[in-house]
This record gives sequence, C-alpha cells and structure tokens, in this order.
Amino acid sequence: MKKRIQADQFDKVATNGGNMSVYDLAEKYVATKIGVRVNTRMNYQTVLNFLKNDSFGKKRIDTVRKSDAKLWLIKLQQEQGKSYSQIHNIRGILRPAFQLAFDDDLIRKNPFEFELVTVLVNDSVRREAVTRDVERKFLKFVQEDSHFSRYYEGIYILFKTGMRISEFCGLTLSDLDFKNHSINVDHQLQKRAAVGYYIEETKTESGKRVLPMTPDVEECFKRIVCNRKPPKTEPMIDGRTGFLYFDKDGSVVYSLHWEHYFKHIVQKYNKIYKVQIPKITPHVCRHTYCSNMAKAGMNPKTLQYLMGHSDISVTLNTYTHVNFDDAKKELKNIKIV
Repeated sequence: MKKRIQADQFDKVATNGGNMSVYDLAEKYVATKIGVRVNTRMNYQTVLNFLKNDSFGKKRIDTVRKSDAKLWLIKLQQEQGKSYSQIHNIRGILRPAFQLAFDDDLIRKNPFEFELVTVLVNDSVRREAVTRDVERKFLKFVQEDSHFSRYYEGIYILFKTGMRISEFCGLTLSDLDFKNHSINVDHQLQKRAAVGYYIEETKTESGKRVLPMTPDVEECFKRIVCNRKPPKTEPMIDGRTGFLYFDKDGSVVYSLHWEHYFKHIVQKYNKIYKVQIPKITPHVCRHTYCSNMAKAGMNPKTLQYLMGHSDISVTLNTYTHVNFDDAKKELKNIKIV
C-alpha cells in the first residue's frame, strides 16, 4: 500500500480514486452535460437511478478493472435480462465518465475502454423494410377497414415520404405549402409523462428539410386537412398550433398513438388472413421508403437529404435492404464494355 501511494503521488494520481463511487462519477459526468435534449436528460436519469440501486454503482472507481466491467455487463444481460440497447445506454455514460476520471487523474486506466460487441450478444431486433407487396396489402387493408380507414392518409404519407413519426406528428397547417407542393420539416412533437407535450428540433441539423409533395401525398394531406376535427380551442404547444390529428379527448395525437394504431392493424389483419404480415411500425415505413427509393436508383445524396440523415453511411448501410433478387436484377442491368 505504501508503494502504491508513493507511485500515485509520483504520477500525481489521486489515492483511492478520490474515494468516489461509480455512481458518484456517473452523476458528476451527467452534471457536465448541459444543453442536452429532454429525452437525453431523462435517459441519463434512468441510468443514474439504476446505478444508485446496483451494487456495481457503489464500487470505488479505482477498484474497477476492465475484467470487472466486462463481467458486470455480461451479468446484466444474462442474469438481469437487460437488452443490448439498454446496456449500450448504461455503458454510453460510464465509458466517458471513467474517461473524465482518467483525465482528472483519479484513475490510471479507463476500464470501459473496449468495444461492446466483443463482450455481449447483440440481441437488438433489426427493423426490416417490408416488400412492396406487403406494403400494398397493408395499405389496402387499412383503406377498406371500417375502423382503421380514418388513419389511411397518415399511414400512406409515412410510407411515401419517409418522415420520422415525431416529425409527422409535429406538422401543422402552416408547414403544408400546397402552392409550392412542399412540406416544411424543421421540428418534431414529443411527449413525456413528467413533461407533457413539447416541441423539439429535428433529430439532427440535417433533419431540417423541405420535402416535395408528390400528387398522391398532396391529395392525402388535403383530405387530412378537410377531415381534421380540432377541439373548440385548438391546443398550442410551444407557440405552435394547427396540428393535423386529435384524439377523442381533443389532445394532439403523438407518436405513441400511431404505434398503437399500427399494432392493432397488424393484429386484426393477421387474425383475419392465414398469410401473416410482419410487424409494421411507423419506423418500418421509414425504412421501407428509403429502401424503395434506393432500389429505384435514386442518387444516394438526394436520398440522404430526403431522409434527413447527417451521415451518408446511415443512408447506405442502415436503412437500405437488398437481397439476392436485387443483386441479380442489378447485374442484369449492367452493361460491361
């Protein structure tokens, strides 16, 4: 111990990690993150609440070794049933937090400095795009259903524009320009139990864009505007009013509403027909739009703009789905001189 203390003094490293626990360190790191979005702040708090009650959060930071960190993450997945994405969020705070401790000379090494995929099984469910045939069947079913037909135009627009559901829910009458046949996308609608409704900027700066309205999409928007039934006093959220959809209580419809609509539609369809359709969500519509445009030969940079992606790699790698038939078709179309 004497030699270790002398070494710490020589290297100007705090003895005993400054007597700081993992939870204390994570809390300190979160305190340095100012100006973050509401969703991010609430995710931070969720991780802090977990660490506060977990035995690992009580460990002194200088006693945590890389093997300890790895074994703890494995335990979270295998014994506590945490998903890969949940653990990714936890580690997303601890890795930079321990880096902060390293920079402050509280520890000698960052025990979370490793790639997560080398330790855990990635059990995240990839949201696949649906085929054109499934898309047509789904839309036809919605259009002809006596109950769900009221949502047909909105679902059609999601399939044909690739908008994020929060962007679509945030649209107001002033965002629809029928004269220039365009849609202004520069914000999104969010709702949290502890906060209520609020308007937030688009996910990235590239998310701010003006989308061209195709004639079919424009017709859908016109029907939505014609059929909208706002309450006597239209809700105003952060200075914006004129939203497109309202629930039976007169509240503005937000993303969770649409998630439920899609879920019940798929359930009803699969209850009626023997040939089942896969899970379809608003985000699957976005994937499907991107894949359809890519397969149709759209310029990748144009598609990146339409999707509002900040990085072209997201457009190319994450959202476009091709298979053997697509590759076979492309090879047939290529003429080698």
